[in-house]
Parts: sequence; structure tokens; C-alpha cells
Amino acid sequence: MAMFLMVLCMSLLALAVTMMAFAGATRVQASQPQPDVRPNPELPVQRFFADAPAAQPTVPVSVLLAQIEQHIRLEQAAAESFIEHPTAASLHGRTTSPFIH
Repeated sequence: MAMFLMVLCMSLLALAVTMMAFAGATRVQASQPQPDVRPNPELPVQRFFADAPAAQPTVPVSVLLAQIEQHIRLEQAAAESFIEHPTAASLHGRTTSPFIH
């Protein structure tokens, strides 16, 4: 019983210390004013991958689905070919699909 009480007290002490550390880390500093961060309208908005947003493609969904189905068929054929005759060249070979895998 004494061992249980000792473990319980140590756990509560650890919980209290953890709560105090978490409260201190997440406390917002009210004494420091928040800087007014607004983007400068004179500078262009910088993007990570592209300078301008890409235009939405006007390709019908049926065409995209047909391309995906063709890609899946080619990948399945390559997998079946590897299962029948496993070689290092067939494992790392590319299919004729226009999609990069």
C-alpha cells in the first residue's frame, strides 16, 4: 500500500510540473505589442513553386480517367511481367506510360 501511495504522489508531482511547464510555454506575452504584418501591395506575392497560380485545365474528366486507366493497365502488365520473369532490369524498367512513377 505504501508503494502505491508513493507512486501516486510522484505521478501527481510529475503531472503538476508538466502542467506548469506547458502553461509557461503556451502563455501569450501580453506586454509585447503584436507587429502589424500586412503584405506590401507594391511587391508581388512570392510563391514557393510558381510565380503565378496555374490556370485550371479544361480537360474533360472522362479523358483524365481514360489516361489513369491506361496507366494502371501498363503498370499491372509490368508487374505481371516481373512476376513471370523476375530480373533486376525488369524491376527497375519503366513502362510506356506518360505518367512518371
